[in-house]
Order: sequence, then C-alpha cells, then structure tokens
Amino acid sequence: MRHVIALDVGGTGMKAGLVGLDGVPLYEARRATGRERGPDAVVESVLGFAQELLAHGRTRFGRAAEAAGAAVPGVVDTERGVAVRSADLGWRNVPLRGLLSRRLGRIPVALGQDVRTGGLAEGRVGAARGTGRFLYVSLGAGIAGAIGIDGGIEAGAHGRAGGLGHIVVRPGGPACGCGRRGCLEALASATAIGRAWATAGGGPGADAADCARAVEAGDEAARAVWRAAVDALADGLVTALTVLNPRALVIGGGLAGTGDTLLTPLREAVAERVTFQQLPAILPAALGDTAGWRGAGLLAGELLTRRQAV
Repeated sequence: MRHVIALDVGGTGMKAGLVGLDGVPLYEARRATGRERGPDAVVESVLGFAQELLAHGRTRFGRAAEAAGAAVPGVVDTERGVAVRSADLGWRNVPLRGLLSRRLGRIPVALGQDVRTGGLAEGRVGAARGTGRFLYVSLGAGIAGAIGIDGGIEAGAHGRAGGLGHIVVRPGGPACGCGRRGCLEALASATAIGRAWATAGGGPGADAADCARAVEAGDEAARAVWRAAVDALADGLVTALTVLNPRALVIGGGLAGTGDTLLTPLREAVAERVTFQQLPAILPAALGDTAGWRGAGLLAGELLTRRQAV
C-alpha cells in the first residue's frame, strides 16, 4: 500500500503515524522527545523515529514510504525546510527537512509549523471541514492560531501569521515571554491559568486542569480565576474575528480537553462582545492531539500530488 510518514514533534513527546495517499491513518506511534539530553539529541531522536516508521511501513505494507511530513514548534521557514527557532527544543536554524530526507533515502519531505499544521488537518478532515474560512486556536502552554482559507493555511509574508497569544488584551498586565505585558498568552494560556490558580488557592504545583476541576466542583476562587481567563480569551478572539471574519472558531490544545467547562462560558463571553461582527460557530477541535501528525501527513501527500502534476 502506498503511504507517507507523518511526524509531530513536541516539547516532551513525538506523535507520528503512517498515512495512506487517501489521507486515511494506517498506523500510529509515540516516543519521548528527550529534550533533557539537549537539542542535538532531540534531532537524532526525530531522525531515528522517522527511520523506525520507514522500516515499519516497508515490513507491513511491502514498500517504503514515498514522502514524509514533519510538524515542529516555534518559528519555521517552510520554504527552506529549516526549524529556525524553538524555545521548547532549544533549536536554532536546524535544516530538518534535509536531514530527514537524507535519513529516509532521499524521499521528499515537507516541514511545517505545528499549530498551522494542526489547523490544516482540522480544516480538511476535522471540525472545520467544509467551512472555507476558519480560525483554529490552540490553547496550551502557549496560545497560537492558524488562519484557514479554502482548504489551506495562511502563513503570512514571513511565515509568522497566527500569533494570537501576543495580542495585548490587558495593557500593563502580566509580563509575557515575548517581552511585552498583558498579552493574551500571559492571561489565558494553561500556564497562566495554572499560575493564577496556584496563587488563588490551588497551592504549589496546581495547574489549569486542577483549576478546571475546582470550577466544576463549584469553588468560587477557581471560578474567578477561570472567568478572568475566559474574559481575556474572548477579548482576544473578538479582535481576531473582527479582522478575519471567520465562519468558525475551532478551539484545540490541552485546554480544549476541559470541554464545556471552557466552551460554554467562552461562547457566552464572545457573544456578549460582538456588535457589528458576524458571530462565528465556536467548535471544539475534532482531532485532539493527533491533529499535528495528521496535518503533517497531508503536507507529505501534497508533495506527491505536485510531483504528479509536473
């Protein structure tokens, strides 16, 4: 069976699979990233995992993968195939596309930024399928977005479109890792919620999931923390939908796992803030933590489609 390799490289783990040329997943596997061993070791882990997938496909399907796709965090130059910078992995200017291609027998390789690649999958085979125009928002340790347009993702002139986490929603507010204050990411990410809940009553080591459970249990302090984060998120999203006018907002990432604990108040908060804007559908992501590698598989498949068209 003809297939491609698909990889999603995260800060702590890698998720991957083999995907048929029709986009149907055929096999899934996971490995630790091993970032505690340093950036060079992470690169080798990625290459070794890809090699494992190549061997598995050859054994299981009687032929090698024809292409590969990889989604990685941080700033990515998709044209040159370079992982420019990743704070999570300690990478600087890693020519990952070329390294993967050489390790995999010179097959074509596509390199994508993780959130945009996940958004691509949600747009084509997930929650936003058929919407045409959508905004995918990943709420995790950070906040980032992907702008979906007619089956593709808008990367921007310099490959950095979708930086929703750095919209300033509370001028002079908490410090953000980007160097500014009051950014959405500093107020509504899982990291920010966990920090606020630890201070407000959750205690040392409390995280956003703990806060969500306390909200569901009726804890008033937790509800105040959660409401402040939802309000900040709604302010940021209304700014985005005012500019982009999407048909749907798709909410993914770790915080989306809280389900209606997040989505019900978020829908209400966004609805309260719109005036002339068209209110989009606010939908939970459909693919969960498989979105990144599913999107990487789509990128790999596109490489083969382009080759056939030439």
